[in-house]
Amino acid sequence: MEFPAALFPAYFGAGPPREEGGPAPAAGWGEHGQVLEAGPGRRQAETAFVPRRGGTGESWEPADAAAVPLLPPNAGCWVPLLAPQDILCRGVLRGKLQAGKSGAALDFAKQLGHFFVDHPEDAFGSLGRLLHKNFYLGNSKLRRQARDNTIRMTALIEEIDRLEARRGCPRQHLASRLRWFSHLCRDWLFEVPLGLLADCVHEELLLQWAGLLFDDSLRGGALAWLPPEDVKARVGRLVYPGGQAMNHLYFQDVVLEELPRTRGSPAQFELNGRIRQVAAARADGEDFVGVRSDYHCGVWRVPGRMGAAPTPLQVIHTGMPASCLTVSPHLPGELAVCTQSGAVYLWSVETGLQRLRHDPQTMFFRDHSPWRWSDFTAHPRVLSCADRTGLQCLDARAPERCQFDLFKVGEEAGCQQGERVVLPMYLGRAHPSQHLVTTQFSVYVLDERLPLVPMLKWAHMMKAPPLFVHLTPGGAGRSHKVLLGASRTQEMLLLQYWGGSRSACQLVGTPQKLHSIASCLQHLPVQLPHRHRLLQQRLSAPAAGLAAALQEDGPRESLLVFQLSEAGDVFCQRLSHQLPQPVAPTSGHKAEAAPGSSPLFEAPASSPLGLGSEGEEEEEEEEEEQTFYLSNLEVIINEEEEEEAGTPAAPEEAEPCQEPCASPQPSPAVPSPAAALRYRRWLKAFSKLCGEPPRHAWPPTLGQKRLFTRKELETPASPSPLHGQARQRLRQAMREGGRIQRWDPPHPRLPPLPQPPEPAGDPDPLSARLTAAWTGDLWQWWEERASFNLARRQRALRERRRRQKRARGRRSLSASFTSSLTYQSELSELSDAAGPPPLSPSRPHSLLPREGSPPAGSPPGLAAAEEALLSSQSLRCRGIPKERRKTLRDYLAVWAEGPPEPSEPPGSQASQLCIPSSQSQLSSASQTRRKRPRMGF
Repeated sequence: MEFPAALFPAYFGAGPPREEGGPAPAAGWGEHGQVLEAGPGRRQAETAFVPRRGGTGESWEPADAAAVPLLPPNAGCWVPLLAPQDILCRGVLRGKLQAGKSGAALDFAKQLGHFFVDHPEDAFGSLGRLLHKNFYLGNSKLRRQARDNTIRMTALIEEIDRLEARRGCPRQHLASRLRWFSHLCRDWLFEVPLGLLADCVHEELLLQWAGLLFDDSLRGGALAWLPPEDVKARVGRLVYPGGQAMNHLYFQDVVLEELPRTRGSPAQFELNGRIRQVAAARADGEDFVGVRSDYHCGVWRVPGRMGAAPTPLQVIHTGMPASCLTVSPHLPGELAVCTQSGAVYLWSVETGLQRLRHDPQTMFFRDHSPWRWSDFTAHPRVLSCADRTGLQCLDARAPERCQFDLFKVGEEAGCQQGERVVLPMYLGRAHPSQHLVTTQFSVYVLDERLPLVPMLKWAHMMKAPPLFVHLTPGGAGRSHKVLLGASRTQEMLLLQYWGGSRSACQLVGTPQKLHSIASCLQHLPVQLPHRHRLLQQRLSAPAAGLAAALQEDGPRESLLVFQLSEAGDVFCQRLSHQLPQPVAPTSGHKAEAAPGSSPLFEAPASSPLGLGSEGEEEEEEEEEEQTFYLSNLEVIINEEEEEEAGTPAAPEEAEPCQEPCASPQPSPAVPSPAAALRYRRWLKAFSKLCGEPPRHAWPPTLGQKRLFTRKELETPASPSPLHGQARQRLRQAMREGGRIQRWDPPHPRLPPLPQPPEPAGDPDPLSARLTAAWTGDLWQWWEERASFNLARRQRALRERRRRQKRARGRRSLSASFTSSLTYQSELSELSDAAGPPPLSPSRPHSLLPREGSPPAGSPPGLAAAEEALLSSQSLRCRGIPKERRKTLRDYLAVWAEGPPEPSEPPGSQASQLCIPSSQSQLSSASQTRRKRPRMGF
């Protein structure tokens, strides 16, 4: 085995993983890559570089719109798996438990109650048999003799029923009767002590919640493909589990056609336990199949010729659950077994079990996971052992002394914080020294000859960690195809790489996402809502295995991908290999980048190997400037063809022909007629398995005694007219052969509804409303009423604003005296005119008429006007203070009663008589008061 002369440059570090994440993905790629010098050049300017992630590769296009069922649905109605809402608290209790805490709240009380209901014999078996005569559960009263040694439990059962009916109510509270009974019997009623039972139930809840977060029992997959000896043969064998409990092992022959189909009946074996993993390898022309369940492992031998029956060889029992089973590709009948206790065994059918390691602790740092894994390497006696922290290789001949580290989760491999090993796999069919390691973030390709440093790393960016890996090796000049599959999300990715012998490992082509089982739901016929929900649950079941078969039909190649679900259904999809299309030369030797790829990774059209050729030595001095675009980043490269130097690569390691990256062809939007027929057949079989229970074929019988009483069937002595009319209708229906419909006797005529009386005048609001309701015009009445009220409110609002403006203009104290002086002259003018005079524009603020004493023979209209002017409301509107109103009235009364003076003093003099007093009062009020002196000062 040759080793690459140069590897891609990278920094080497040691220690724990980095706290920050890795480099950000670029243009949909897993990470930024490096470049490697392709060969020694004669000048530095002529150096060519090869990228670690090539932009072109083999093109595999899906042949159908979605995955197609290969087998009928698994027998037995599938029971849905555990969901988070089954064991988590909901409602008010969840809010109380999660107050101030972060994380899930497990519904412990609900699960404990389910245990009491589902397993009453285990919970109350002994005391239930002893005390069943002393507890009465009926509704009738107890007799006098039974009251001495029997307790009536009817009231307690009614409280339990009410409690169940109020489940989820925020005001729910436990009844005192139930609380008393629980306290009295909790120490002696239960078969198992309540504290011990509660600990067991809580431990099981924690295990189930951990399994919901990440279930590692299905690592490796429970689906295997046994290819035929002849590569051109069209018949292979598929090994998969089935049955209602997934404990039956099937060996089914499959014919590889445009749409694969089964041939004959499968060979079937019943196992004692659910099948978790199926592993297969070929040695000495025979296939060996290893099957793992929780506590049993078995091995079968399958001859290479088609039609030969598989033979079971040996079965072992483990005390702890087994976590791994792999088959040796070197020696027939050898397997590697790991258990959750940390033990690693080499299992040979001839010599039995040999324990190589037993360490409950992890290898490099502490991790709580008991998962262990083991696989074979390039040497038949060297095995790899893995846990969540890394991989080690140990020699079976001296396992305690001869061992070395192959992979470590740390800075050596460029891991990030929290990264853990999910699944390792030996890539012996692609390269004898290569291993694949998957984590929840990245995929690593390792070489035994250069440990700790990955040859290739790529961030897969899958939603769930890949638990299934399948390798399809490529021939000379072809890339190796690696399929990655996740369990809960049913994701599948196709990854291509090459290299490892004469050149460094290189990722070619873009990763491709394949169809999942759930993607075929949209192509099935429309179902009723409840059937659609059942179908959606069935197709969305987590994946349980992954396998692939390469079919060669002359120049055409197809990759058939099989996928198994936890419900036992097997689906397949075909990927067709698209041959490279010739690219017409363009002017200026400029190639345009296709979507989703980068011409940075393409080799020049004149040189298939990416290096120069001897026929182009005369063009060495001609520089070509090419501009490419990678994720909106402009890259300008000055390329110069040069002569290839060094020894040519080996045929098996020759660089694959770089195919021009054409625009990707989308998968068909509508399934083919053959696939549609397969969908309908699968759906019909699924409806029979999970349909409604069969109804009875015989028609129901009705007894006359159950419908009518004897008294109702008796014929009356003197039939009434109504009875005769009913008989006549019955005979008519029997004569016409019609239905006997319900017939009600005619009711006496009711008097018509009285018409509402016409209102004499305008009705009050209540009468108008009732009348509108009676005639059906209530809506119109409401619209009119709303508009009238709106107009009235608007008028009232305007009037109130007008009064407020007038009041604000008369707030001063002096205004009251001014208005009192002018009141006499305004009243004197009232004698000349019946109404008040119009306001003078020169005095807009003087709203009161002039005051004066009315004559003796004044008309009543003038007296009424005078009373209105002297009222408290009018004086308050004019801004006269309350303490001045009585003074003003007395003053006017004196003028009215006393003898009239011959001449009226002028307004200026009258104002001079009163204004100084007001000014003195105002001046004294405006002065600041002196503080009263305190005693002693």
